[in-house]
Amino acid sequence: MILDGHIHIDSGPEERGDFARQLREAGVDGGILLSPAPACFAGAIHTASPQERLEKVLFWCEAGPNLYPFYWIDPTETDALKQVDLAVSKGIAGFKVICSTHDPGDPRALRTYQAIAEAGRPILFHSGILWDGKPSSPHNRPANFEALLDVKGLRFALAHISWPWTDECIAVYGKFQAALHQRDDLGVEMFIDTTPGTPPIYRRDALTRLFTVGYDVSCNVFFGSDNHANDYNAAYVHEWIERDRAILAEIGVEEATVANVFGENLKRFVNAS
Repeated sequence: MILDGHIHIDSGPEERGDFARQLREAGVDGGILLSPAPACFAGAIHTASPQERLEKVLFWCEAGPNLYPFYWIDPTETDALKQVDLAVSKGIAGFKVICSTHDPGDPRALRTYQAIAEAGRPILFHSGILWDGKPSSPHNRPANFEALLDVKGLRFALAHISWPWTDECIAVYGKFQAALHQRDDLGVEMFIDTTPGTPPIYRRDALTRLFTVGYDVSCNVFFGSDNHANDYNAAYVHEWIERDRAILAEIGVEEATVANVFGENLKRFVNAS
């Protein structure tokens, strides 16, 4: 099974049949679909309400099995906790956050993350340089996410291996792995989403470091494409899958771990396994 852990929903044709066909052509069996962005994000395609953004991602997830709807939330909005309750009541599988206007440890955001954790849902964070046309990338340095150590029971992923701060991302992962043993009362678990991010010229170096650093990453890394449901590019996704498979084979990653990366780890992240 191959799952794509990072699929956006934008404006454009809403042909679920075409999307399902493109997934099959890419050899992909499902994945995480991200709702349209909230108003805080530059370039967001606005809809009238959180309800409508939820309905859109749920609509797309009817395209086939193994599709997991994630609601993109601004955790600093005054009604963020109500949005969490609404999304959970509608059956959302997880949440998406981009810290474009605030640090990950903003007290308003931490309250929202705690509510998400208590609801048993994971959070997929953007991490790394942010191409939004404004100086917001410092919010998304991976070390800033150390603040999540105090969110009891949280399960979260940093996307894009935090490119260009991939070494910092790996170090932060190591810290969270150690904290699982040092602070077992909290149980915060970090995953890494390998979605590009990393241009092809950097890909081998980043994956080599991630899988040979010596940390136990076998169950906490998953693949994503950063593609779009409205115009899913099967050839592009297939190319990235084959590139990553070749790199992992060349550096000696066990086949069981490769299978985890392309499927089972994402299911564990969304609590579907």
